Amino acid sequence: MIRPFVYQALPMRVVFGAGSLAKLPDEVEALGLARVLVLCSPEQEDTGRMVAAALGERAAGVLPEARMHVPVEVAARARDLARELGADGCVAVGGGSAVGLGKAIALEHGLPVIAVPTTYAGSEMTPVWGLTEGGQKRTGRDVRVLPRSVVYDPEMTVTLPAQMSATSGMNAVAHAVEGLYAPDATPIVSLMAEEGVRALAAALPRVVADGADLDARGEAQYGAWLCGAVLAATTMSLHHKLCHTLGGTLDLPHAQTHTVVLPHALAYNTPAAPEAVAALARALGGVPDPARELWELAGRLGAPRSLRELGMQEADIPRIAELAVANPYANPRPVTREGVEALLRAAWAGAPPPRSASTIPARPTE
Repeated sequence: MIRPFVYQALPMRVVFGAGSLAKLPDEVEALGLARVLVLCSPEQEDTGRMVAAALGERAAGVLPEARMHVPVEVAARARDLARELGADGCVAVGGGSAVGLGKAIALEHGLPVIAVPTTYAGSEMTPVWGLTEGGQKRTGRDVRVLPRSVVYDPEMTVTLPAQMSATSGMNAVAHAVEGLYAPDATPIVSLMAEEGVRALAAALPRVVADGADLDARGEAQYGAWLCGAVLAATTMSLHHKLCHTLGGTLDLPHAQTHTVVLPHALAYNTPAAPEAVAALARALGGVPDPARELWELAGRLGAPRSLRELGMQEADIPRIAELAVANPYANPRPVTREGVEALLRAAWAGAPPPRSASTIPARPTE
C-alpha cells in the first residue's frame, strides 16, 4: 500500500552529455543575462578562465576564491565584486564550494546562477545554502538559490583526481541514503535515490580505475544528479547534521567527511529504517548489510575511512556530539548523546560499522 504523500518538483533545467559545455552561451542567453561573474576555487582557476573565454563579452570576470563551507567573508567579497562589475548573474564552475558561493550571491542579490559541475557533489540540484561564521555553519532552504540551469558535461570531470572522484561520489550517495529514510520521502524520491546509489556504486570503481573513461564519468554524473535531487526534496537527518557540525566546527574536508561518516550513520539508523535498507541492498547488488558494504566500497576506492586521518582529534568527540544533539531534528532512530559519541568514536578510529542489531528500538509511532 502506498501511503499518502506530497511531491513538489523543483524548477530545474538540465543540459546533459559529453560536449554540453558548448551550449553554455545559449543557456546564458536564454536567461536574458548580459554579464555573468564566473566563480571557481583557486584550484580550478584555469577551468574558470576557460569558461569565461568561451562566454566572451558575456563574462564580467572570474573570482577564483570559492572555499569549502562558504566562509561569510568570502561570500561578502563575491557579493561586492558582483555589484562592482555590474554582473546580472553567475556561472559557478566546480563542486559544492563554487556552487555554494553562487548561492550566497543569489541569496543576497537575487542573481540567477548557472552551474557547471566538475565534481559529483550534487549541490547544484538543491535550494540548500550554507554559510560558516565563527566556526558555526548555518544552513537553510530558499528556492531563490536553486541554479536556473545545470550543464552536466562528463568531459569537465576528467581532470578530477581519483580520490576526489571517489569521495565526491560517496558524498552524493549520502544524499540518497538519507533521502530514503527521510520523514518526507515519497515513492518518486525513493526511486531516484535507489537509482542514484546504483549508478554511483557501479561507476565509481571504473572512474577510479580509469579517469578518462567518459562512459563511467557520465554514469557517475547521472547518479550525482539524482542523488542531489533527492537531497533537494527531503529533510536532512543525522548524517548531514554530523557532517555540517564537523565541517563548520573543525574545518574538516567536506566530501571526505561525508565518506567517513556515512557507513556509521547508516548503521546507527539501520534497525529503524527497514524499507530504506532494503532499497540500498538492491542498489548495491543484493548485499546483506548496506552500511558495511559502503564502508568496504570506500576502502576499495582508496578513500579515507577515519576522521582521525582527516585531522580530527579524539578529544573533539564529546564537543561534536554535544553540538550534534543540541537541536532536535528528524531521524528514524532517536538521537542520543551516548549513541552519537559511540558513532563518532568508531568513525574516528576507522573501525567498520557495527552489524545491525534488531534489539535497537525504532522511533515510536506517533
